Amino acid sequence: MRITRRLEFDAGHRIPDHASQCRHLHGHRYALEISLAGEIVDAPGQADNGMVMDFGEIKRIAKEKVVDAWDHAFLAWRGDERVLAFLATLPEHKTVVFDKVPTAENLAAEAFRILDAAFRAAFADTLVLERVRLYETPNCWADARRGKP
Repeated sequence: MRITRRLEFDAGHRIPDHASQCRHLHGHRYALEISLAGEIVDAPGQADNGMVMDFGEIKRIAKEKVVDAWDHAFLAWRGDERVLAFLATLPEHKTVVFDKVPTAENLAAEAFRILDAAFRAAFADTLVLERVRLYETPNCWADARRGKP
């Protein structure tokens, strides 16, 4: 059985080498979908009876590991020195620095990496993270999937 939980957050970024508008500082209302696979619990009397996992637990882990860190932050590439220098002039500005340009594809891959480690640590025997889908806009998204490019 596969289950999916969706969370949303706001963040800014820029794609410095982009040929169009995305080379400018801008922001998005991102949506993050986390899909996990596992067996349905068959344990009458237990709180998770009839579920693969409580959706609230997926939310808790995703917020702790990704959403709270990225929400209302500027997602910057380590190589974007001018933007990093500018952001350093803003006292207590929330900036998250990535080793790769913060495209939807790279952010989805990074979220998958972070969440895969978190779900493995907590539920290695019962759940598998299958996919992280990151919507940059309602019409544009990237999927990071287990074992697939």
